[in-house]
Amino acid sequence: MYLKRPAGGLAFCLFYLASCFTNKYVLSVLKFTYPTLFQGWQTLVGGLLLHVSWKLGWVEISLCSRSDILSWLPASVLFVGIIYAGSRALSRLPIPMFLTVHNAAEVITCGFQKFVQKEQTSLLKICSDLDQQYINYVFSVVLLASASHPAGDLFSALDFPFLYFYRFHSSCCASGLLGFFLMLHTAKLKNSTTSGQYAAWSFLAKVITASLSPFFFVMTANVLTISCLVIGGVGEALLVYTERTGT
Repeated sequence: MYLKRPAGGLAFCLFYLASCFTNKYVLSVLKFTYPTLFQGWQTLVGGLLLHVSWKLGWVEISLCSRSDILSWLPASVLFVGIIYAGSRALSRLPIPMFLTVHNAAEVITCGFQKFVQKEQTSLLKICSDLDQQYINYVFSVVLLASASHPAGDLFSALDFPFLYFYRFHSSCCASGLLGFFLMLHTAKLKNSTTSGQYAAWSFLAKVITASLSPFFFVMTANVLTISCLVIGGVGEALLVYTERTGT
């Protein structure tokens, strides 16, 4: 398939790969398994950088009315649930398996937006992807910060063996920055290409990430693992085909 916007698409693939690998390193190699803190940190960095970019005029955010923001909050709750579950999954699963699970989460998100919020679609059209992401960031920081103590992550993290190590600090900073740039390139790619082209670039990013991951992280291959990967790959390819043909 011919892919349009090669520069933007390749940048998206690069940030997707780097973000996934960095998060995997923090969660699995360093074993920082405190998702309310890790995801709270990432959304805090993303929210602050997006806010600064908005104030400096680098991006355009025109927040909707209060009623429209409130109508988006159920999607923000779903966003928090997905990133929390994704952090748990990535800490335990090989990257190829995680991407297969992540595809299922994307199906749930798509179904939520198409069916649960079907009546609100016209209202949300006046908000761009960055507006919605800004709301997601603010809501996520508040919710995850509030949940860090009840979940036991706040004080358990004090016993983390690499808490004062430079590689942990640098990896966390990198994860926040990479997540922000991935979000920006995702929004840019969605707005500059068709849904079929974006699906193709997303598929390519996942294939590259899954293919390179065994060279950097431990992965045990068995019949079940390979079967899941094949099913996930075929499903992703069918999604690209349907988005491309409109069927």
